[in-house]
Amino acid sequence: MPQHTRTTPAERRRAFREQLASGRLLRMPGAINPLTARLIQDTGFDAVYLSGAVLAADLGLPDIGLTTSTEIAARAQQTTRVTDLPVLVDADTGFGEPMNAARTVQLLEDAGVAGLHLEDQVNPKRCGHLDGKTVTAREEMVRRIRAAVDARRDPDLLLMARTDARSIEGLDAAIDRAKAYVDAGADAIFPEALAGAAEYEAFREAVDVPLLANMTEFGKSPLLDARTLESLGYNIALYPVTLLRIAMGAVEDGLRTLAAEGTQESLLPRMQTRSRLYELLGYQEYTAFDSAVFDFTLPPGT
Repeated sequence: MPQHTRTTPAERRRAFREQLASGRLLRMPGAINPLTARLIQDTGFDAVYLSGAVLAADLGLPDIGLTTSTEIAARAQQTTRVTDLPVLVDADTGFGEPMNAARTVQLLEDAGVAGLHLEDQVNPKRCGHLDGKTVTAREEMVRRIRAAVDARRDPDLLLMARTDARSIEGLDAAIDRAKAYVDAGADAIFPEALAGAAEYEAFREAVDVPLLANMTEFGKSPLLDARTLESLGYNIALYPVTLLRIAMGAVEDGLRTLAAEGTQESLLPRMQTRSRLYELLGYQEYTAFDSAVFDFTLPPGT
């Protein structure tokens, strides 16, 4: 079959670890669905992210831990099928106790992801850039990480620990937690909601594993550009909800235009063309299997 990944999960995991060890900043947008994951690859980005907030929103749910491990694993499998890029998945708190986190790791490993991150919030969790969060005791998160490490079968599967402690306990406590999580077996750290470049720098100086910078919009962290993040020594620039926000803004504007004008005519210049969609979907490649699939010619300009 064309238009599916040509690489194995093991190859993508090794490639992801090599990229993280290169010292180069990896740019990682969050996919809305498998088709946008393919577009992320097509436009030259380094990896794909699956955001728990995006999956929840896609299901019409708030990001408070209502989704399940099997739902995120199903979306992960759909995504890894269509891209050769490494896929990093938001596994929230592991969806329960440490034993649940262990099962989550195996579900996502079977889904072909290159890595996942677990966070130290308690349920019901909330967006890392909102007030009112609660973090679990450090020892509880250490148990969560150790369970994840024990459950992992492929040693190249990246286990990242996210700490939300900065906005609750302060920067020094967040750094101390990160060190404890690395000692427990975390391969990388996701420090959530840092307040500025100086805090990013302090984290980099204190922790010697790969670090992720969350460049989410409308949050507590400034939107630092890729050059700045690379100079600060960060390994991943994450854009978790960017594509969802762009798409939903366009959909809402389009619906209002359609309602007001009674036709979509004025929206045509803003649309992805039929030919571009078909190119992404690989219609022509399917003809290698069945010439009846793509036995038509698209009209010019469609």
